[in-house]
Amino acid sequence: MFADTGLLSPGWARTGVDALLDDRAWLRAMITTEVALARAQARLGVVPESAAETIAAAADPDAFDWPGLVEGVHATGNPVVAFVSQLTAIVRAADTEAPATGLSAADHVHRGSTSQDVLDTATMLLCRDALRRLRTDLLATAAALAALAGRHRDTPMAGRTLTQHAVPITFGLKAAGWLAQVLDAVERIEAVLDGGLPVSLGGAAGTLAAYGEFADGDPLDLVEPFAAELGLAPQALPWHSSRTPIADVASVLAFASGALGRLAADVAVLSRTEIGEVAEPAEPGRGASSAMPQKRNPVHATAILTAARQVPALVSVLHQCLVVEDERSAGGWHAEWQPLREALRLVLGAARNAAALTAGLRAFPDRMRENLALTGGAVVSERLGARLTPVLGKVETKRLLTEATAATSGRPDELPDWLHTRLAGAGPDLDALRALCDPRGYTGASGALVDRAVERWRAVGERG
Repeated sequence: MFADTGLLSPGWARTGVDALLDDRAWLRAMITTEVALARAQARLGVVPESAAETIAAAADPDAFDWPGLVEGVHATGNPVVAFVSQLTAIVRAADTEAPATGLSAADHVHRGSTSQDVLDTATMLLCRDALRRLRTDLLATAAALAALAGRHRDTPMAGRTLTQHAVPITFGLKAAGWLAQVLDAVERIEAVLDGGLPVSLGGAAGTLAAYGEFADGDPLDLVEPFAAELGLAPQALPWHSSRTPIADVASVLAFASGALGRLAADVAVLSRTEIGEVAEPAEPGRGASSAMPQKRNPVHATAILTAARQVPALVSVLHQCLVVEDERSAGGWHAEWQPLREALRLVLGAARNAAALTAGLRAFPDRMRENLALTGGAVVSERLGARLTPVLGKVETKRLLTEATAATSGRPDELPDWLHTRLAGAGPDLDALRALCDPRGYTGASGALVDRAVERWRAVGERG
């Protein structure tokens, strides 16, 4: 039987997310949760330390019966019931020092807990590891973009709005825009990692009653040591039906996929044959067509875009799961599992692809200048309007420039010559008009804006 290894998932195939988020990873996270619970209870004297260490030593993923776990999901509606039953049996078989009478280590497995506590806490562990890797890849992408922006701080290109040439910008500013959104995503991830991923301890209905009954004390005393064992945040309240932690992760994933999707969309457009201003890294075989040898398809950008188009739908499911009934829901909790895993896979895959894309992204300044000259200076009509309005008035200036762009063919020298003839000395002289029509002189504050973005990157880099 084949596992889902990404054959139909170009958004994350071969990006290293398989082992991080596959079924075995969820099993390991549940094991880690149960071990941490036993050790935290041992710190409070609820469980013998020897029992906690026996549970930890016996809890081997390879000892579990996988078909039995899956059958348990079918029978009980969640993966934890069969997991706990098998874990208990595994610990009992491994406990060579089990007392002839009294409680064995197996009797201390899952003490006071409930299925949702285990799976929610395990989910937070996996989200933490996934978000840490996401942050690493986004920082690598940001570093590449900062270098690209600095290198092309003053490289002119056409700014495009609604698919058409608008006014000149620089390629550095384009890269700085990508960089800013990637850094926005990093900051949102850091906010969630900094206290937004809590353990889950609620017991059957969010009262922690069984935890307290076994401890013969205040069940809230268990929260801090449990969180410390796992490196997660202590919960403020049980969150079985308050799905803020999942919604926070979902929101971060949606933003990150959008930021990376914007980058990929630009790269896909700018790498079109007829535009040719950028190209993905050249690697043997990458982007090859099955039928057209001349093609080199933008594979990294395509993989990012396929992720960016799927994640919002998955996130919408996760946000809908905020609306649940009772202290624990029938279906709302269960509906989160697969959409969350696939959203994590897709965004992590997109970030890994973005890091590879930006590390080797090739820019072609000569092609940018050629494209910028396609309108023969009309791309700076905004600038001409600003200079001529004080001389001719707003209405006459707009009429003149509209006529000029229609009458000239696009040769670089034609627009200033035409304007000079029509103005008949009423405006700037010919040399001044030629300078005004040079798009390289009308990139506004592009350079300064690039500097701001790069400086922000340096501040993030210093923070680590």
